[in-house]
Amino acid sequence: MKTQTPAEGVMKTNDWGDSKVYRIACNCGDENHNHNMWVEADDHDITVTIYTTGKTNYWSKTRWYHIWTLLTKGYIDTESTVCLSKQQALNYAETLKSAIVDVDTFRAERKEKSAVTKLAEQGDCA
Repeated sequence: MKTQTPAEGVMKTNDWGDSKVYRIACNCGDENHNHNMWVEADDHDITVTIYTTGKTNYWSKTRWYHIWTLLTKGYIDTESTVCLSKQQALNYAETLKSAIVDVDTFRAERKEKSAVTKLAEQGDCA
C-alpha cells in the first residue's frame, strides 16, 4: 500500500512556508474527533503540535456533579479518539514527514538569505 496524493483523510488548511496546518479526519465522520496538526519552524527548532478541541456533554451528568468536579479538580475530563484506516494512517505519517522536511528547507533558505544580506550590507560599508 502506498501513500496517496491527494491524501485520504488529510487536508491541508494553511501553508505559510515556515508553518503548515493540516486537519486529520476521523473515519467516523464526527467533526469533534478531527485532529489538527501544526508543523512550525523557528530559528532554532521544528515543532509539531497535534490537538483536538474536546467538548463535554454537559447535560449527561447533573450540574452538581460538574460543579463539584470543577471545585475539587479544577477541570473536567474530556476525551477524543481519531480512528484511521490503514490508508489514512499511511497518509498521515507521510504528510507529517514531508511537512517537517518542507518547513526545515524553508527555514534553511531563510537563514541563507539572511546571511547573504548581512554579507552584502557589510560589503557596502567597507
